[in-house]
Amino acid sequence: MMRTSLHHLVTERAATHAQAPALTYKDETWSYGRLQTSIDQVASGLHTLGLAREDRVAVFLDKRLETVAAIFGTSAARGAFVPVNPLLRPAQVAYILADCGVRVLVTSAERLTLLREELTKCPALEHVVVVPSATGRDQAIARPQTDGGSYHVHLWSDLFTDHGSQPTANTPGRPVDQDMAAILYTSGSTGKPKGVVLSHRNLLVGAESVSEYLGNTSEDVILSVLPLSFDAGFSQLTTGFSAGAHVVLMNYLLPWDVARLCVRHGVTGLTCVPPLWIQLADLDWRGEATTRLRYFANTGGRMPKTTLDRLRAHFPDAKPFLMYGLTEAFRSTYLDPSEVDRRPDSIGKAIPNAEILVVRPDGSPCDAGEEGELIHRGGLVAMGYWNNPERTAERFRAVPGSESAWRVPEIAVWSGDTVVADDEGFLYFVGRKDEMIKTSGYRVSPTEVEEIAYDTGLVRDAVAVGVPDETLGHRIVLFATGLNGPDLEVAALLGLMRQQMPLYMVPSAVVVRDNLPASPNGKFDRPLLHEQAVAMTTEEVVTP
Repeated sequence: MMRTSLHHLVTERAATHAQAPALTYKDETWSYGRLQTSIDQVASGLHTLGLAREDRVAVFLDKRLETVAAIFGTSAARGAFVPVNPLLRPAQVAYILADCGVRVLVTSAERLTLLREELTKCPALEHVVVVPSATGRDQAIARPQTDGGSYHVHLWSDLFTDHGSQPTANTPGRPVDQDMAAILYTSGSTGKPKGVVLSHRNLLVGAESVSEYLGNTSEDVILSVLPLSFDAGFSQLTTGFSAGAHVVLMNYLLPWDVARLCVRHGVTGLTCVPPLWIQLADLDWRGEATTRLRYFANTGGRMPKTTLDRLRAHFPDAKPFLMYGLTEAFRSTYLDPSEVDRRPDSIGKAIPNAEILVVRPDGSPCDAGEEGELIHRGGLVAMGYWNNPERTAERFRAVPGSESAWRVPEIAVWSGDTVVADDEGFLYFVGRKDEMIKTSGYRVSPTEVEEIAYDTGLVRDAVAVGVPDETLGHRIVLFATGLNGPDLEVAALLGLMRQQMPLYMVPSAVVVRDNLPASPNGKFDRPLLHEQAVAMTTEEVVTP
């Protein structure tokens, strides 16, 4: 069959190898046939709720079998799924739901309890589907009911298991691969997260491209460690299913949990971010975990050379893949394992079916050794930013030199990242043009950190900067003044901030000042504060 929608990755395999293992969570494994049945049931259930083409379905859950069924079932129902990071706080979740007009939310009873007050800010929300809970708390929810607002609450068992297995299209027209499939939210440099809109084609091309260079086959067992709301985390599902592989889900707790599952399931492929790899490199890897692993891959920032060397010593038969990507284009480059010894600092070359350009501000190509902006062209370029035409026009622009009297200009994503290419075309990351902070594999907006600091009511001024850190990539340092100058209770400030943001966003240090320096145009002098933060010793800051 021709793959035109995300769920076809599963449908294709289920048609020929229905009994092959597709997905495991804890002690339960679903075959491709069982996963396909669940996808069809979810699609049918969403149809009964009146889900229309490209309506948004948010999934706010830890990784589990129902999470995957809800995502791929949304595709089968011709909706657009919105995976929400399970680490986010209720206000952040509500912002995402309201921003893209989510109609259906799939979550757990425990998470719904935390969200109830914030969901009043989501006028488009009509239905909440509650998945089964090990504690049985979902049974206390009436079926169905209106939960103190305009949305109805349903049990997963009522909505997604009691319908026929074949979904029915409720809108006219045939789906094509250019239809909207997903919205992935990523931090923006100006504060609130922005939704990157991906088509089915984006997801399918990405799955095929990454699976090709990783060499995935139906014999592989892939451990899914990263969040599914993260493009590289979701790629573990798509690349695995594209090859008919077996994907094992885990919600990361401790480094030893990763090692334990690698041994238990005979994991052959593992992708992590640098902070996690640093922890895993410290483990005493032995036995089957070291012999079965076929490849390990890094994304979300540069892996320290010492960490890479230790991992290669642990896994002498595994190929290391060093990758670079951005949500707006899923994956962009990878370094061939045969080149790791020669150029371990390189982000490699373009992945299959993509071209990477390095250009000057006027769009002309840079020479070898000359710094320029990375531009990604090809089938992975996203559709744009949800409901943000200004930001879309800024980041998604015509490929330099593609203008023609007869041809519609091809759109590429201008990354905002500065890179340099050597004489052989290998790329090296230099830095970002904006002020985004990359920490623990996440992109964090300094403005969002500052806004939450202001919301505590304890600070007069606040500026967040990222400082290079060997373990985290960057650590967040917050410069702040109290309402009355230097009189600021740092512990109280951080305590309130922790209530409003996930831990990876909480500043690792606070610098208290009488006043913060300003640039000639009256704005805070961020470059100066960044320089000062880098130069500071630990005695000069207040740590949590």
